[in-house]
Amino acid sequence: MLATVLLDPARLDRPDTEVRLEPFPFLVAHGQLPDEARSDLDRDFPRYAGAGFFPYDPSDCGPSVNALVEGLTAPEFADAIGKRLGIANLGDYPTLVTLCRSLNKRHGTIHTDSRSKVATALLYLNPMWPDSSDGCLRFLGKIDDIDALLAPELKPLYGEFAVFKRCDNSFHGHLPYEGERRVIQVAWLTSEEEKLRKTKRGKFSRVFKKLFGSLDRRFGADRDRNAAHRD
Repeated sequence: MLATVLLDPARLDRPDTEVRLEPFPFLVAHGQLPDEARSDLDRDFPRYAGAGFFPYDPSDCGPSVNALVEGLTAPEFADAIGKRLGIANLGDYPTLVTLCRSLNKRHGTIHTDSRSKVATALLYLNPMWPDSSDGCLRFLGKIDDIDALLAPELKPLYGEFAVFKRCDNSFHGHLPYEGERRVIQVAWLTSEEEKLRKTKRGKFSRVFKKLFGSLDRRFGADRDRNAAHRD
């Protein structure tokens, strides 16, 4: 299946898409992937040994996921996002793609993203989700209050999409969750140097998690629901 079929910027104009420019620019869109691609994307999504986000490597993925990443990182798609969020020439910035298949409870603490990021997009691929707020993305008005919602929380279900401009107050996070939570993340970065630095750090993290994944789960098991970290 071609990337242009998998991902169509025109779907961002669905009537249920929500765009906010204050207190920071963000967009939440539903139904961004065709139903007929579900089985291919499920088959082709990588099966990582550890929890968390890992740098994208085409060899980890099947053809449909690689096609989807191609569409997500296309300058035309970036410019469509930038137009809606007031970010000029977003497609000109280098992209860093990371993928996650599962999380442990230490993940999802409230943060803004680092200053090296111009914007971040999250495309979710879970076929189902429990009747719970745990693990659901929240855009927030405070760094110390997971319940200070700016919009309804977003369940990480197939085809759900969120993107935001990185700002000093672009607070987001989710309640502690452990288990499968499939997502492709695209970050548009300020420079190629930052992309190289983050890629190297991500590769090191992958090796560490493969070796010490049990410690990673244990240290995060009791985190506070309002836990936060400064980026």
